[in-house]
Amino acid sequence: MKFIGIIPARYASTRFPGKPLADIKGKPMVQRVYEQASKVLPVVYVATDDERIYNAVKSFGGNAVMTSAEHSSGTDRCSEAVKKAEQEREEVYDVVVNIQGDEPFIAPEMLLKVMSCFNDAKTDIATLVKPFSADEDIFNPNSPKVVVGATNFALYFSRSAIPYLRGVDQQEWQQKHTFLKHIGLYGYRTKVLHQLTQLPQGNMEVAESLEQLRWLENGYSIKVERTEHQSIGIDTPEDLAKALEQNLL
Repeated sequence: MKFIGIIPARYASTRFPGKPLADIKGKPMVQRVYEQASKVLPVVYVATDDERIYNAVKSFGGNAVMTSAEHSSGTDRCSEAVKKAEQEREEVYDVVVNIQGDEPFIAPEMLLKVMSCFNDAKTDIATLVKPFSADEDIFNPNSPKVVVGATNFALYFSRSAIPYLRGVDQQEWQQKHTFLKHIGLYGYRTKVLHQLTQLPQGNMEVAESLEQLRWLENGYSIKVERTEHQSIGIDTPEDLAKALEQNLL
């Protein structure tokens, strides 16, 4: 099975313009992400709509492709990028791993877990979850939750705390049940990735503003693996400063 990693990277960002090029101990953020992904993925490409990012990747010897500025999601950008990468390398890839361009500290073990999901022939899409710790707020709508079936396929994603514990005071919910936080790292069978970009928005996706609900609503299976690693995304310059203070590199 042939894997390829795609890192969507846009220059425009309301809260952190030029984020992929932000310096992290002498290297741009996108290079840090690229190097982490390359520890386990045989081929990695950065997909960008900005020549500054493209040139930065080329300057450190990485692979990059220019993609349309009109894409509404990283999924769409990944789909275009893998087509271009396959043409450039004259190879066909079975699975695409989508790595967020603002996660320079991503653990290679997380990528391996996503990749392992495709040992199951029933897997269309793969992602990760992490149990909420006692000091985390399960009611925070910015931290999507997941419920998973007996065979480790996602049943539903929600911004609400799910499942609802009937007859239990909400202050005791985390003591009575292990709630699962969604970690936004995805793998897709390549043919499935291209199909996903053709799907119209569904009712559940519109209601929750979660793209993965479109996939469930259309019958695609999402295999889930658990991780104990915390995903650390960089959304603002302040986030980056805090991460550097923790000396994560």
